Amino acid sequence: MKKLLIIKTGSTLPSLLAKKGDFEDRVLSGMGVDKDQAIIADVCNGQSLPGYDEISGVVITGSHAMVTEHLEWSERTAEWLKKSISKSIPIMGICYGHQLLAYALGGEVGNNPKGIELGTVSVFMNEKAQHDRLLKGLNNPLEVHVSHQQTVLKLPKHAKRLAVSNGDDCQAFVVGDCVWGLQFHPEFDRDITVEYIADSKEELIAKGKKPDLLIKQCKDTPYGTEILRRFAEFCE
Repeated sequence: MKKLLIIKTGSTLPSLLAKKGDFEDRVLSGMGVDKDQAIIADVCNGQSLPGYDEISGVVITGSHAMVTEHLEWSERTAEWLKKSISKSIPIMGICYGHQLLAYALGGEVGNNPKGIELGTVSVFMNEKAQHDRLLKGLNNPLEVHVSHQQTVLKLPKHAKRLAVSNGDDCQAFVVGDCVWGLQFHPEFDRDITVEYIADSKEELIAKGKKPDLLIKQCKDTPYGTEILRRFAEFCE
């Protein structure tokens, strides 16, 4: 039986591990998938990726690394993703995974011209998103959690932009009908987002942001889990 592949590109804050688990734990929980039904490939620690015929779908996690660092494991994963596009495997990249996927397919990634984006934000979906099977029927704007400094500056040639926010011009894209990039974190909840804001408090203040206000604006939303559950269905 084929398994869901989680490409682990990093780990969450140490303060969150015991309370909330790591990125892959929250993704699997949100999707309603047991860990024994998944392959966790910890690529940032040198683990190899499986054959394409062994997997039913792919999720690429977030990371505290930067795609523009061109780390060996990241470049190797990008090559694997580039070849995967012809296999009709459902793929979803989250935050770093979103950016890595765009880069692998010929897009451009760099520092977000609008600066760091952290907190619970409104994501505005366009007409294409209204017909996209991952996002259609959801509230518009969509309230989700974000934590990133870099962004997709230029989409891959065949990608379609699906959503933006006030702080980022590429919150979601799709390639074909089964490959998605999401800049936001569908696996985050309010507590996780607050922890990230608190951890970046000094940096946020230095960049003219108001972390206390960002924390006050954080709230739980159901949409991340809904998106994860929908993606899990595509992988069955």
